[in-house]
Amino acid sequence: MTTLKTTRFNRLTFLAASLFVAIPSFLGASAQTNGVKNIVLVHGAWADGSCWSKVIPLLEAKGLHVIAVQNPLTSLGDDVAATKRAIAIQDGPVILVGHSYGGVVISEAGNDPKVAGLVFVSAFAPGDGESAVSLGKPYPPTPLGAELRPDAQGFLLITPKGVAEDFAQDLSDKEKQLISATQGATSAAALGATVTTAAWKTKPSWFVVSANDRAIPPDLEKAEAAKMKATTIVLPASHVSMLSHPKEVADLIVKAAAGANNSAVARTSSSAVGAP
Repeated sequence: MTTLKTTRFNRLTFLAASLFVAIPSFLGASAQTNGVKNIVLVHGAWADGSCWSKVIPLLEAKGLHVIAVQNPLTSLGDDVAATKRAIAIQDGPVILVGHSYGGVVISEAGNDPKVAGLVFVSAFAPGDGESAVSLGKPYPPTPLGAELRPDAQGFLLITPKGVAEDFAQDLSDKEKQLISATQGATSAAALGATVTTAAWKTKPSWFVVSANDRAIPPDLEKAEAAKMKATTIVLPASHVSMLSHPKEVADLIVKAAAGANNSAVARTSSSAVGAP
């Protein structure tokens, strides 16, 4: 009888101990699942969603849900619409990430209430009534500009020389060739289209400055980041920093998701309370 009681006591002790060990783990797991888990990546001119191929697995390894938009690059309106469709299918708050001309797109599309924060990667970040073209006017022309070639329909492509020397100069030769072969023809009119209301004025922002950018003046990137009071990192990178320095870019996106957590959760909760 004593042995039976002792066995029961030991079982109860073991179950209680297991419970108290499990509680902190459960609470920790719950805390990690709160906040911004959806990342929407927006490519820029002469690119497609595959330009994020090195960043996506790094973000997914952190438990984030990632989707890369495929912008048609036919007009700013079309690209904003494509980005908004991607935002709409997410199940909660979103961190919107834009590279290059994609920064123009997220400056407009980022006004969506689901967007909790913006990350600009070697990007244009226009204010109200500004465009990629107007932002660059106060600065000397970048080397890439001389390597753009228009077609008969008003779309621009980069020469192989431009890709190798001015767009992706810090990538391997094979990567440069791939970028040149797969680049998306980009409407010149899209680059001159203006933003109506810049989302970065009301949303927290993060910025990757490429110190060796030959497509956008690095001084312009630094000025944009300072203007929006963005959390900023500077990388010794070409224009395609997400391909040459994917870890650093991914790390900043992860920090943005964590940094926007509280405000995003508060907004989402408030909306849920008022929903019918």
